[in-house]
Amino acid sequence: MRMADSLCRLRCLPAQTGSQTVKERGKWGSKKEFILSVAGALIGLGNIWRFPYLCYKNGGGAFFVPYILFLVTCGIPLFILETALGQYTSRGGIMCWRKVCPLFEGIGYASQIIIFYGSISYIVILAWAFLYLFSSFSGELPWATCNNTWNTDSCVVLNNYNATANWTSLMNASSSVIEFWQRRVLNISTGIEALGNIRWELSLCLLLAWIICYFCVWKGVKSTGKASYFTATFPFIMLAVLFLRGLTLPGALHGIKYYLYPNPARLADPQVWMDAGTQIFYSYAICLGCLTTLGSYNKYNNNCYRDSFYLCLFNSGTSFISGFAIFSVLGYMSQKQGVDISAVAESGPGLVFIVYPQAVTLLPWPQFWSACFFTMIILLGIDSQFVGLESIMTSLTDIYPSQIQRGCRRELLLMLICAFSYVFGLLMVSEAGVYILQIFDHYVCSGPAILLMAIFQSVIIGWIYGAERFCNNIEDMIGYKPLSLIKYCWLYVTPLVCSGTLVFLLLKYTPMRFNKSYVYPWWAYCIGWFLASSSIIMIPVTMIWKLAKGKGTLWQRLKTSSLPAEDPPVMAKEMSSISATLHVCRGGKNDNIQ
Repeated sequence: MRMADSLCRLRCLPAQTGSQTVKERGKWGSKKEFILSVAGALIGLGNIWRFPYLCYKNGGGAFFVPYILFLVTCGIPLFILETALGQYTSRGGIMCWRKVCPLFEGIGYASQIIIFYGSISYIVILAWAFLYLFSSFSGELPWATCNNTWNTDSCVVLNNYNATANWTSLMNASSSVIEFWQRRVLNISTGIEALGNIRWELSLCLLLAWIICYFCVWKGVKSTGKASYFTATFPFIMLAVLFLRGLTLPGALHGIKYYLYPNPARLADPQVWMDAGTQIFYSYAICLGCLTTLGSYNKYNNNCYRDSFYLCLFNSGTSFISGFAIFSVLGYMSQKQGVDISAVAESGPGLVFIVYPQAVTLLPWPQFWSACFFTMIILLGIDSQFVGLESIMTSLTDIYPSQIQRGCRRELLLMLICAFSYVFGLLMVSEAGVYILQIFDHYVCSGPAILLMAIFQSVIIGWIYGAERFCNNIEDMIGYKPLSLIKYCWLYVTPLVCSGTLVFLLLKYTPMRFNKSYVYPWWAYCIGWFLASSSIIMIPVTMIWKLAKGKGTLWQRLKTSSLPAEDPPVMAKEMSSISATLHVCRGGKNDNIQ
């Protein structure tokens, strides 16, 4: 009892770093908060607008063959790697690499730069969704009529328009829905060189989105975990409602057939395999440091290995189910309008802001269904956004704990980051904003940068730190080793598959275009490649800096900087034991997450 009292008193003492007092690093309040936060980070707009379209486009049910192959060889192994690495080191996306292999600390910096760029651009989609949501609360949906100030003389209400033409063409058609999107929401200019004015309604919606994100993150993992109870669960309720409603519509089975009808011949097309691989990286948030950050707030003996399998299956299952919800409505649209479903099946913003708004105008109580849909879109996006912001704050706090955790400095730093991101994001709510947004999406948030990060991560853990050593670390946390398949994926399969995918991407490279017709000026491509390289360049820059400040010969510096900085779990295990003892002292039970 005397020992327990001593530990209780020790637990109440703040940690010391030099002359500064550092607060204890936070933990999830419960396992539910971790699961919901990760689910919220993973399940986003890509599950709703990208996966169903890719499945339909690339062979229906046959698309699951390459999708599952990439999931097993890349998605799940990298998901386990990042989550376990964060939990083992109890550090975020930067410091975890300093712990296991200081030479490649630049991977952490690169991932945080990608998250920062992505957060500036991704949140603009939420601003669009807020504007649609607010527009839903009107006597008549504004995109369902041609009697508005922004409509042209050639505007057509498609509810009564029956033709076989591809009326969903973004630039050529003049439907009321497209005119609302192009002329009211975006007021899109002729090109990126014509920046135009800032859309003041969108700027206010963007400000609202940043304010919500700020208050979801401002108290750290405590506020992030609590916010996830709502932001990660309500979208699934809405998705279930839309799913059940969609199945009751006439023509729903026709749409689902288009979604799932297997076409094995499509498997001979290399692009199908590329789409499957990029979808795994896009929807699983791997190589961005988010999973490492969220895992770092787990207790040391949490079964992160089992959690990773459940979360991966949950993510892919949500993508699959969302296809039924979306394509059942598209099948109804096809029958209602008398056009082929291929004319209404769109990916990306075309589905969320053109096709589905058109679909809700065909339903009874369109304002209600519109509000439900865009509420779901906002909540799907908001938790992905604030988890990325939490990752950045965690990484900065891990590097400068004594400077940031004192007083209200964390809240002030977070406010500065949000304010700077908002000001920069105003460019993307200008009349040329959609052109700028596509540059960020094409060059930063997908493509070669993410594949290079995956290759580096798997090689570092598999060959430099050691796959067997990392499996032993996981065993120390959860009591047993991962499957041998996971280890061999880290060693061989994942880097080879990612390398092959990267080579194919480079060989098939074509300049980015907007709506397949607008060609960007040369300087826009330069900006895109600068954004892509500004993150990856951190890896060699950090390596050079580490070697330059080291001592001894070049080989000795390489060897020293490749060794783990210290035994990462020592402090985590001690704190877990002290926390459990404190709980017992207070009359509770050991509530370590199993």
